[in-house]
Amino acid sequence: MSDETPATGTALLPDEPQQTAGPRRAAVIFILVTVTLDMLAMGMIAPVLPRLVTQFLGGNQTRAAEMYGIFATVWALGQFIFSPVLGSLSDRFGRRPVVLLSNFGLGVDYLVMALAPTLSWLFVGRVISGITSASVPTAMAYIADVTPPAKRSQAFGLISAAFGVGFVLGPALGGLLGNINTRLPFYVAGSMSLLNAVYGAFILPESLPRERRGSFSWNRANPMGSLVLLRSHTELLGLSAVIFLGYLAHQVLTSTYVLYADYRYHWSDRTVGLSLAVVGICSAIAGAVLVKPAVRLFGDRNALLLGLVFATAGFALFGLSRTGALFWLGIPIMSLWGLSGPTAQSLMTQYVQPDQQGQLQGAVSSLRGLAGLIGPAIFTFSFAFAIRPGSGWHLPGTPFYLAALFVFLSLILALLVTRRSNATL
Repeated sequence: MSDETPATGTALLPDEPQQTAGPRRAAVIFILVTVTLDMLAMGMIAPVLPRLVTQFLGGNQTRAAEMYGIFATVWALGQFIFSPVLGSLSDRFGRRPVVLLSNFGLGVDYLVMALAPTLSWLFVGRVISGITSASVPTAMAYIADVTPPAKRSQAFGLISAAFGVGFVLGPALGGLLGNINTRLPFYVAGSMSLLNAVYGAFILPESLPRERRGSFSWNRANPMGSLVLLRSHTELLGLSAVIFLGYLAHQVLTSTYVLYADYRYHWSDRTVGLSLAVVGICSAIAGAVLVKPAVRLFGDRNALLLGLVFATAGFALFGLSRTGALFWLGIPIMSLWGLSGPTAQSLMTQYVQPDQQGQLQGAVSSLRGLAGLIGPAIFTFSFAFAIRPGSGWHLPGTPFYLAALFVFLSLILALLVTRRSNATL
């Protein structure tokens, strides 16, 4: 494959068997529902899992915090290792069996966690959860299979919106259910995943015909091997770096946001939860509503760059905000970052063949897992250093300045690596 010309390999090729509009629409809706339920389930257990760990440790919060950190690291490690494996398996055996098995495995796993009699069983469940929830790359590959290149940004935007919906509703629902019983969110999450798997078994068609499937190789399916694909084009490698820097910057929201809001603005739990809900809502709007008109008006490349500009400004404003009111102003600005992820993904899919879409999405998810492994330490330690008493250095916005720097670097990189693709796509 030439380094100059992107591989199109899409569902529009004339010799491809086409699905009718009805089944294809139902399949895309199922994939969107699957991603939403996956994010919803993860969000539901987020508020209760630390509490359950604490209960197993007899109320010892220090040990619980240490153990929960181990849980989070192992989960991210599972994503890092198994995302490319599942993606490559979907290239070999098709998207349908991988998506359905992941849904089924995730449902059973949540029920195992709900019934866990000891902390060891809960830990095993969390490990399996990290593996089975790595189905997102296959879902993304499915979307790439059935969506023409011109509409992929919009489709990936809907996936991004599904993440946002789960981010908003999951913790709220989990908190409500957890007040009734700590294990109830696990039962509900498991039931939803199992019902979704059963529903998909009846309505989800295969998106990758046998003649377009590739071979499976452990050399390509392991995390390091899967990243080799990202080096096959200069533009693909550059866009991968753009996405990785974005994933890294995003870790400031999951690792430091609550600590920062509590320290600088003295927000209550209610205010923090409301602000996180607004972040999720704005992100969902950006993905579901704004990506399509932005791509139509500016094209994939310029929409990508525009989203990165807004993200840089938003994170910088978070760090600069001396009052909570200014911080609130930064939320819709930062949320326009949602324009960049779907457009970057759309551009990347056009540089690989149909039988490599799963491998590509697996490699991208490995980048997300890698960011999840190193990002929390970067931001939490920088925050601790910035507010340490007696250090002569007091700059609580440091984690957000770092996030703004990461996104700004990705903006410069995107500007450089997409110049040629803008002329050839």
